[in-house]
Amino acid sequence: MRSDAEPVVNVRGLVKSFGKTRALDGLELEVRPGEVHGFLGPNGAGKSTTIRVLLGLIRADAGEARVFGADPWSEAVSLHSRIAYVPGDVTLWPRLTGGQCIDVLGRALGGVDRARRDELIRRFRLDPTTRTRDYSKGNRQKVSLVAALASDADLLVLDEPTSGLDPLMEQEFQHCVREAVDWGATVLLSSHIMGEVEALADRVSIIREGRTVSSGTLAELRRHTTTEVHAVTDTEPRGIERVDGIDGLRIDPAGDGRSEIRCHVAASGLGEVTGILHTAGIHTLTATPPSLDDLFLSAYAGTA
Repeated sequence: MRSDAEPVVNVRGLVKSFGKTRALDGLELEVRPGEVHGFLGPNGAGKSTTIRVLLGLIRADAGEARVFGADPWSEAVSLHSRIAYVPGDVTLWPRLTGGQCIDVLGRALGGVDRARRDELIRRFRLDPTTRTRDYSKGNRQKVSLVAALASDADLLVLDEPTSGLDPLMEQEFQHCVREAVDWGATVLLSSHIMGEVEALADRVSIIREGRTVSSGTLAELRRHTTTEVHAVTDTEPRGIERVDGIDGLRIDPAGDGRSEIRCHVAASGLGEVTGILHTAGIHTLTATPPSLDDLFLSAYAGTA
């Protein structure tokens, strides 16, 4: 993945209002070729509006949006042959079978790979002979996923794609996304399932009230937060309380002359804390970086 290549998605200062409600308020988003980009935010943050702009379904009031260097509003027809979209609530033709719907959706993308189509149907445990009116929500979701993943789309836009899927199928979905990226696709993934995004995303953008508040790799985002440290040492660690960026420090007796230490420490101070603990004789040590859930909550609280 080349960071200097032209972005697949490049959004700058995007603004969109619906009446008195401003859905997007200067949003920034960059999705690089060959990456899975997690797109996170609570309901009403502007994720769906952004996706609709990128698909050419609505026009922004201000700012710039480019997909493969083109304006999605004026060049929607040509771009749609390169984009596969999976919404969070799939609507299908009720009288068609699942297999027929996959083929109809696939034709809009210039066709699907038949062998890949059949393999995905098997992996997602989908009966393609059943009419879609008899499908559960999860099975309707599988139809859309199979059509998208069996296509040669250069960009997969996945908006809550595993809504209605059970955990086994969520795991299968993750395998399929990794395969699609290996074959050259780029993925914009919007999901409320943080573990899913954490497992798949190369980079993440977190938005709030129509603006981007954090963007980068998980490692980059974690630099602005703290790591939870829990250790047991042979002796009491000296000077640990003076480390810059340490918070919530507790030192308690752990028996046999040992000390139990709990604290949170900024990334800049983690090496110093580890050195102090090593000097005190580490018996056990656990350092837990913030999860994507923690990063999301921190960004949404405005503390990231």
